[in-house]
Amino acid sequence: MKGMTSTIAFVTLAASSAVFAADFNALDADGNGAISVQEASVDAALMEQFDQLDTDGNGELSKAEFEKAE
Repeated sequence: MKGMTSTIAFVTLAASSAVFAADFNALDADGNGAISVQEASVDAALMEQFDQLDTDGNGELSKAEFEKAE
């Protein structure tokens, strides 16, 4: 039973974390230090959360904004 509880806790934790197909540097195609909507569009999971992650509302995700979701 203890093993099952650990497994459930792990699955719950994993499900609550955002999982994106690529890391920040891979998504920042132009290397400007931010992920634009166009760059983010290659990752459906990131696009679903883009507006929530863009806390300063500038239309781009900084590395700090992106890392809050990881």
